[in-house]
Amino acid sequence: MATGATIHTFDIHLADVDRGVYEELSLRVARHPSETVPFMVTRILAYCLEYAEGIAFGAGGISSTDEPAVLVRDLTGSITAWIEVGAPDAQRLHHGSKIADRAAVYTHRDPEKLLAAWQGKTIHRADAIVLRAFDRRFVDAVAAEIGRRNDLTVSVTEGQLYLELDGATFDTQIDERTAG
Repeated sequence: MATGATIHTFDIHLADVDRGVYEELSLRVARHPSETVPFMVTRILAYCLEYAEGIAFGAGGISSTDEPAVLVRDLTGSITAWIEVGAPDAQRLHHGSKIADRAAVYTHRDPEKLLAAWQGKTIHRADAIVLRAFDRRFVDAVAAEIGRRNDLTVSVTEGQLYLELDGATFDTQIDERTAG
């Protein structure tokens, strides 16, 4: 019998000083059996750091080819932000950048390897695609503390990410670059 998705709940206190976004969020996040906990952590951080009216996790999750891990839709249903997580290939970025006004990638992988993989490939508006990388040790440490129910505080100021998860504290610098 196939294993179903594991549901995690997150009560999130978001204070993104850099963007002036302050929100209280309650998320139910389905983690597909093939999704690693570090990938899920990166997906949740992408959701928080991109938070805007109309944000949602992609309908197909990590197995979808039609939608990214996170997206933002306007009131007409048009995708305004295409947000990939992990190590998407150049073709997905090209596709997402053509569909949405804005595209971004959040990763817990080595950003140099991602940029090298995209080098010389056709990516629509590559110089406008933001790549944000989190230190792998930071993501792994947070992933080790994830439970089924989580109380999470996410604070961002001057490119520094501070996180408190059920009493444990973590921080890292967000490595930001462009894909082009």
